[in-house]
Amino acid sequence: MTATAADTGFIHVFEPGSDAARKPLLLLHGTGGDERDLLSLGRTVAPGASLLSPRGKVLEGAAPRFFRRLAEGVFDEADLIRRTHELADFIEEARSRYGLPAPIALGFSNGANIAASLLLLRPEALAGAALLRAMPPFRQPLRVDLAGKPVLLLSGLLDPIVPAAGAEALAQTLAADGATVEHRSLPASHGLTQADIGLLKDWLARV
Repeated sequence: MTATAADTGFIHVFEPGSDAARKPLLLLHGTGGDERDLLSLGRTVAPGASLLSPRGKVLEGAAPRFFRRLAEGVFDEADLIRRTHELADFIEEARSRYGLPAPIALGFSNGANIAASLLLLRPEALAGAALLRAMPPFRQPLRVDLAGKPVLLLSGLLDPIVPAAGAEALAQTLAADGATVEHRSLPASHGLTQADIGLLKDWLARV
């Protein structure tokens, strides 16, 4: 059964899982996606896991996002901070409502960037994160205790939006904060490939 509700402050979909051993996934879409965008991916890479998928509340034109940007690759950090805390509060409310442990974030592009921000600002909200095509959310690295928190970072070597140096800087920031980071750079652009899906499925089976 799929339940959609808006009274937590976020339009979202929750799909209860069938495998209690699986950590739930928090699915965070990219620019222009919505709460249904990553459901199929979530089912594929974590069969049996509960899926919690909110829609970003910021509109760029008609495209939903999780926070504002000033230009491509230039984030409105004040808005990002506010939206990150708002999303963390939603996770807390949803966990109470649906009886969930802390989820693993699975974020793509804009969703991966706010997932990285969650790790840095509200690390207690997540059990870990898979960051697909992410860049550093803040200009200055933040110091936080991420000891042992698992993070998968999948980057595209041909990505025109996320420079390789940016992805590497994010990996280094999270590792310096104590996260257990697995960073893989793939011969891919900004879009996801079968290689991403295979690596993601394998990683999720291990965490």
